[in-house]
Amino acid sequence: MIKGVIFDFDGLIFDTETVEYRLLSDIFAKHGAELSLKRWQQEIGTYTGFKPFEYLCEQTGNKLNQKELETQFNTLFHEQLTNESARSGVEEYLKEAKTLDLKVGLASSSNYKWVSNHLQNLNLIDYFDCIKTSDDVEHVKPDPELYLQAASCLGLEVGECLVFEDSANGAIAAKKAGMSCVIVPNEVTEAMEFCQVEHRITSMSDITLKELLETIKV
Repeated sequence: MIKGVIFDFDGLIFDTETVEYRLLSDIFAKHGAELSLKRWQQEIGTYTGFKPFEYLCEQTGNKLNQKELETQFNTLFHEQLTNESARSGVEEYLKEAKTLDLKVGLASSSNYKWVSNHLQNLNLIDYFDCIKTSDDVEHVKPDPELYLQAASCLGLEVGECLVFEDSANGAIAAKKAGMSCVIVPNEVTEAMEFCQVEHRITSMSDITLKELLETIKV
């Protein structure tokens, strides 16, 4: 029986991933290069140390000012994120989870400052009973450590947790942890190849949390 839900953050609650990819693609295009979606998808939901502007230099064969490009990107990225809202249906799920007396956790490969600042700006942080980030673990997703720590923090067994993810790396982490998983892909992750999960939905606004739990019977 599901007693708690654990949410990913980037791309699932707040679609930073699509914004980030679009901005990087524009910068690459201005320099006559391409950051393919397939290449970028390798970085989603995890941390590999990939440096996009170093990759841009490799693609163009030019010695570009990487620091200047990074500053330019960060300015545009943060400006655009201030105008973004949570993905459709997210807050309704968080409210419904509380109504259903489910514990609510978050497990993100990003750091706590990034996650908490955005959750506060979105007025969502108070819904969470536990938040685990890259600051808490040695290995981020697809390693299951983040989800295992989140379950422990919530006082739940892994079989009592339902995970919501948008990326292939995140889904792998959830399944490795022994948890049920529902994927809710975004624009840049919808074409990914996912491992076997319990269910897939386009948006949390398409089905209520209660109906979803009844549908997947976990």
